[in-house]
Amino acid sequence: MKTAAKPSKKISGLISELKKLKWQNFILLTIAGLINSIGVTVFLAPVKLYDSGISGTSMLLSQITPEWLSLSFFLLILNIPLFLFGLKRQGVVFTAYAVYAVAVYSFFAWMITNVLPIDLSSSPFAGTDLLLCALFGGFISGVGSGLTIRFGGAIDGIEVMAVIFAKKLGLTVGTFVMSYNVVLYIICGLVLKSWILPLYSIITYGAALKTVDFIVEGLDRSKAATIITGKPNEVCRALSLEFECGITTMQAHGFYSNSEKTMVYIVVNRFQVGKMKQIVHDNDPRAYISISEVADVYKSNI
Repeated sequence: MKTAAKPSKKISGLISELKKLKWQNFILLTIAGLINSIGVTVFLAPVKLYDSGISGTSMLLSQITPEWLSLSFFLLILNIPLFLFGLKRQGVVFTAYAVYAVAVYSFFAWMITNVLPIDLSSSPFAGTDLLLCALFGGFISGVGSGLTIRFGGAIDGIEVMAVIFAKKLGLTVGTFVMSYNVVLYIICGLVLKSWILPLYSIITYGAALKTVDFIVEGLDRSKAATIITGKPNEVCRALSLEFECGITTMQAHGFYSNSEKTMVYIVVNRFQVGKMKQIVHDNDPRAYISISEVADVYKSNI
């Protein structure tokens, strides 16, 4: 009697990846897609302002093509192939979340513009005030995009293309995305034969970008301090007593002074920075301190 053939390693790997999907993330991605659609359809599209990336491209194409080629149509037809193209690089889980987020975004955009009884001849909340529409449209869509990224996906395929092609072109991911958006806004200006709306769209892009940073990285970033000291015991003891947090030390050698030093690494919040500097210099007036921002701090439960 023949036994059933075992699934191939590829199928087994796919099943294993799909098991990593979390239903909680899908709920939050649904909320993110709804928020993003409100920002774009209620604030930006009514006054012909443009979002960034594929979302902005879809908005422009929906305005210059027949009416049946809607914003929702272009969001799906442009984004999903890009996510699938990046499947091998980004992984199954990311791609599944991203495709779902775009589908939800597209669905709610269609509901708002074609089904719900909402007058979109101007923004229902900001009227025709371009500055208000640009700021709040960028902020709200940024919240949606940030939540999407925070919970494992993406809502714009141009970011995936940036990850894949930026390095090959000698660019950073941020520069690639920025370059795409600059070209997009220039094309918008040429098509509209006016630069007012594309210039306001840059404000939208800036507001969205800053909001995404806040959502993904948090409003209150921690600070990482690297301290070079010749009195590590005194400095570390004082810092530990004050902040009751972990401290890491590494042996170092001063090139100019040709003497043995200790590198101390500690993470504090922004309210503790002043106190930290005072403690270090009270114990070692010649200590060198370098401070940088930390987006996220993860602590092991083991």
